Amino acid sequence: MSILSKSFLATALCAGLATGASAQEVTLKVHHFLPSGSYAQTMFIQPWCDKIAKESANRMKCQIYPSMQLGGTPPQLIDQVRDGVVDVIWTLTGYTPGRFPLVEVFELPFMMQSPEGTSKALWDYVGQYAPHEFKDLHPLAFHVHGDGVFHMVNKPINTMADLKGLKVRAPTRQTNKLLAALGATPVAMPVPQVGEALAKHVIDGALVPYEVVPSVKIQELVKFHSETDPTEPAIYTSTFVFAMNKAKYDSLPADLKKVIDDNSGQALSGQIGKTFLQADAEGKKTTAKNTTNVIGKVELEKFRAAGQTVTDAWVSDITAKGANGKQLLDGARALIAKYSSAK
Repeated sequence: MSILSKSFLATALCAGLATGASAQEVTLKVHHFLPSGSYAQTMFIQPWCDKIAKESANRMKCQIYPSMQLGGTPPQLIDQVRDGVVDVIWTLTGYTPGRFPLVEVFELPFMMQSPEGTSKALWDYVGQYAPHEFKDLHPLAFHVHGDGVFHMVNKPINTMADLKGLKVRAPTRQTNKLLAALGATPVAMPVPQVGEALAKHVIDGALVPYEVVPSVKIQELVKFHSETDPTEPAIYTSTFVFAMNKAKYDSLPADLKKVIDDNSGQALSGQIGKTFLQADAEGKKTTAKNTTNVIGKVELEKFRAAGQTVTDAWVSDITAKGANGKQLLDGARALIAKYSSAK
């Protein structure tokens, strides 16, 4: 075979391999802990999947597995995506206490001002201060939810005294510490367990945003919904991660990587935060037959004073572990202020 023929053959072979790579089709296994009808899936996860399918000419699609259908528990989702059991997960960082300590600053009392702005701030914060906490994952977005609300079985919460001795569910260890500081008995559990816990009177109420309510039928199990003054920062928020298996991302051809890159990052984080605020409005509609009240600014100052003890303790604890707690707190607050408008 002549040199020219060999050269032509090699070129043709390379072209064929390139064509095969560009024609690669990928199905991403997406795992999360809420039902398929949850706002998280219908307003965020499914639209994201639809978008990457469209932008990849249907060469990259999702197979969504809600309600932990692939097995395990919500706290195991991080390990599932790290280990390649699934390709993409959505979960709370707080479901694995102590694993992401620097990100917990966003879960401290009265930090969150707007879900969209705070979610953008969270993405930037991880990049600046805590990239090592997610080195085993390929993050697609970080975000928070809207204002937390007390959903109570037997009585509303108007004052701190109303919480004394009540068993109240919260999602993260910082929120549990806040509830204890407010006089309640905190009960930690993932969202899917809340409905059964309310029905069996294991807890007297739950601290969750409105968007979660219909997913576990909270509106059918409680009578009262106690909000905090909407002009004030939220009493609490949780941090979420939407992440991909690193090896799966690395295995994608360049054009499909670009589709993922174009649909991840700070912009997506902010968009998800905004979506969760919209979902709150939808979730609140399901509580119309119940009684809603607002904890006023004067009383809320007592809540904030109690919450400050939680914040101070976090700063001391994280500093004792070798980080600069005050710098991290100040950095998070500065980023939140940068991206958040008045609520």
